[in-house]
Amino acid sequence: MPPQGAIVAVLAIAGLSSSFMFTLVVPIQARLPELLHASREDTAWVVTATLLAAAVMTPISGRLGDMYGKRRVVLALVATLVLGSVIAALSGEMIGLIVGRTLQGAVTGVIPLGISILRDVLHHDRVESAIALISATLGVGGAIGLPISAFVTEYTDWHALFWLSAGIGVVVFVLVLWIVPVSVLRTGGRFDGVGAIGLAIGLTGVLLAISRGNEWGWTSPIVLACGLGGIAVLLVWGWYELRIDAPLLNLRVAVRRPVLLTNLASIAMGFALFASNVSYPQLLELPPPMGLGLSLIATSFVIMPSGLVMMLLSPYSGHLSRTVGPRRLLIFGAVALIAAYSFSLVLSTEVWHMLVANILIGIGIGFGYAAMPMLIMRSVPQSETGASNGLNALCRSLGTSAAAAAVGATLATLSTTQGGVQVPTHAAFQLTFVFGGAAALIALIIAAFIPARPVGEAHPSLPE
Repeated sequence: MPPQGAIVAVLAIAGLSSSFMFTLVVPIQARLPELLHASREDTAWVVTATLLAAAVMTPISGRLGDMYGKRRVVLALVATLVLGSVIAALSGEMIGLIVGRTLQGAVTGVIPLGISILRDVLHHDRVESAIALISATLGVGGAIGLPISAFVTEYTDWHALFWLSAGIGVVVFVLVLWIVPVSVLRTGGRFDGVGAIGLAIGLTGVLLAISRGNEWGWTSPIVLACGLGGIAVLLVWGWYELRIDAPLLNLRVAVRRPVLLTNLASIAMGFALFASNVSYPQLLELPPPMGLGLSLIATSFVIMPSGLVMMLLSPYSGHLSRTVGPRRLLIFGAVALIAAYSFSLVLSTEVWHMLVANILIGIGIGFGYAAMPMLIMRSVPQSETGASNGLNALCRSLGTSAAAAAVGATLATLSTTQGGVQVPTHAAFQLTFVFGGAAALIALIIAAFIPARPVGEAHPSLPE
């Protein structure tokens, strides 16, 4: 078997590459209507499609990994990333770009699969630190990748972004094939195709309502149909999953108190993270007096330290988890996020203010995201690790989607005219900080009720 450190490094690189896809098009997002000769509402699908694909494929790929081999599914997802990148790079029209971005979004499933692989192959003394590192890549990749995207966009044609992501995908594919061992732990049974389709339809409806509610109108027939219809499909899907022998997701495991509370906290933590991802860059880039007037590249370097902090904290997160427990680690993370937003409410008029806030965000997400998979894996059987971690990643996605909608609506509604364009007011940014802090407080309260020790599972996938 390859050295365990090499396995961790390769899976961390795979996780970074997948989370990088979410900030890949940030530098060109405002210019997409001009580049694609389409309306702003239509070009929003370039971002929405990636979000939907990530949310739908993450739990499905986790189950596929449990059944057919985690490395095999990781390779398939990375190959899908390469294909989507090439399609987007060769496309000059909106349809091709949306198809490419949809395929890119599917690669998000490599993070929960990577966490599950680590549990299968690493010595138990190294598992928690390695899991903390891989889990942190959900936030690290976007923060570190943003300056890269900004630099590429500044000095080359925008298609180069997708050639870059294709090249990264090829490198990751070769490394995984070379270094990561074949999964030997498999779950029997047949793949629940009906469950996969039902989950995809239900999630798509709910996420469409959340992500497009601002543009379509929250009370419009299409938003109500998507949202209520998605909820109805998910309820029927849950009823179906409880009545078959080999469900896509074992909901009886998912409703255990530690698993359920961890997933609910994950939604709140995802909201708290993405509230800063939406509001802080706009505050940094807007011209004075509403903003700080930084360029995109300068802004990305203010945002980047949060990702670096997450990565630097990951080894210590594993150690802290062993000494104080993952529940307290999650509480530490929530407290740091509350501190970040409280600081922003008081001080947000200088660049160094935003730098300090971003570092606190990095501490909070570094600890919080490290704790979540540990809490999950201490409460589920080893045969359920892929699917259970996929569900947890999905909950984080639901939180980020809700944050994008809520913060976006707030900044758009509370706006004023500056230089002939509508820009968010100071009060709008203050309200988004309140939202982020409130989400972190909810995560803190939920975390306080998570059992300190796993219950109900005689053979958890992560030992006590």
